[in-house]
Amino acid sequence: MLWIDDALLVAGVLLLLGVVTSKISARYGIPMLVLFLGLGMLAGSDGIGGIEFEDPIQANAVGSLALAIILFHGGLGTTYTSIASAWKPSLVLATLGVLITSVVTGLAASWILQISLLQGMLLGSIVGSTDAAAVFSVLRTGGFALPPKLASTLEIESGSNDPMAIFLTVGCIELLKPDPASTGELLLMFVKQMMIGSIFGVLAGYLAVWLTNRIKLDSAGLYPLLATGLCLITFGMTSFFDGSGFLAVYIAGIVMGNNRIVFQNGTLLFHDALAWLAQIMMFIVLGLLCFPKTLVTYTWASLGIAVVLILIARPIAVVISLLPFRFRWQEMVLASWGGLKGAVPITLATFPLLYHLEHGNDIFNVVFFVVVVSALVQGWSLPWVARQLGLNYPMPPSPPLQLEINSLQHVDGEIVDFTITSESPAVRKQVRDLGLPEGATIALIARQEEFIPPQGKTIVSEGDHVVVVIKGGAGESVNRIFMPEIASEVPESVERT
Repeated sequence: MLWIDDALLVAGVLLLLGVVTSKISARYGIPMLVLFLGLGMLAGSDGIGGIEFEDPIQANAVGSLALAIILFHGGLGTTYTSIASAWKPSLVLATLGVLITSVVTGLAASWILQISLLQGMLLGSIVGSTDAAAVFSVLRTGGFALPPKLASTLEIESGSNDPMAIFLTVGCIELLKPDPASTGELLLMFVKQMMIGSIFGVLAGYLAVWLTNRIKLDSAGLYPLLATGLCLITFGMTSFFDGSGFLAVYIAGIVMGNNRIVFQNGTLLFHDALAWLAQIMMFIVLGLLCFPKTLVTYTWASLGIAVVLILIARPIAVVISLLPFRFRWQEMVLASWGGLKGAVPITLATFPLLYHLEHGNDIFNVVFFVVVVSALVQGWSLPWVARQLGLNYPMPPSPPLQLEINSLQHVDGEIVDFTITSESPAVRKQVRDLGLPEGATIALIARQEEFIPPQGKTIVSEGDHVVVVIKGGAGESVNRIFMPEIASEVPESVERT
């Protein structure tokens, strides 16, 4: 066999095992991050796979590519409504919160590992960011959701706190070099990263919307690839001009996700699959870079740092950051316990290896161990903690059908799936009495496992999914018919065309 044949066989087996592993996570509540990392370690030279991999440069490249795709996908699913409700506390958590977490953890790491204060701060900076994908994955497994404002805060925080963690990490590395940068140079670097990343992200997002809606491709399958290409160009161009590529792709995703584009649903589904592939690939590669026999020697030191991070640093950061915004104490406790660590810390932990810093291997192994402990302890117990705090909100029911309408050009209208709750004005009314405006037609009612063709005498019941075809301009009137007055977000379109 040629080497490529062997490589494809190994890649296929690892990918298949990664997909199967997600079922184990859903069944037993084990965070997928831990399972994917474990799969990588098992495949490595210390495991049964025997794959030799000791290249931090390649691992960093894979991690950066995967993070760009994951953040772009996260942006596509972030609504302007959630941003409007939570941008202030999210911004404080993503900046001041990360700084406080990094400093407190860094002080503890310096003392526990007997390394210099600056090396301890480097380790603290690496573990300063959070991973909302891990939080919401755990909650979905538990079958409930968080209060909307808290959920939006954690989601936006995790999408926007990576640049702060990266800046602190790079800043500490610059100070550890033989010719360290000045404080003024570091502050200028931070401002440049934030400003250029934000500007390029907004411009790239609107350019992507404009281009997608006007290019008129002949095949629908090319539109998701167009979005992916624009995402990677945004990351590369922003980084070329010394901006934060991660922030840019996240903002570009937000802009694209909140504007109508051709083949929107297909693009979202494609990037959902691509984000899963990126997670599996990234965690397996990072798992290959870690050697379990070496990791065991860092057990007690890593546990001590993890305890400080989970029980002291993160709670202090959350209380200081969220107290001015009048969050309830239960929500602050859950936000503290929900600060799960994920892909970013392990990827950043390769930086000390890349720059051949003193104690670089120690920092990588400790960070790896801390991330696993965070995912296991916090991830496994998060549903129980949420229930004890009375914050276990029910998950919205999943629609029993998924309707696909694919159009390669704009049509003046959309198809919307309304979930009927007990507070909906339409509940227990006949279709003829709903008063639908001109330009709105009920296409289908899905009730449990049954599809009901709507007639005038059909009664709308709680739990129904009502699929409505809406011509442009009638959306607001239809929303008032089906949505409770307290609802703050428009329901998701089945497919905007």
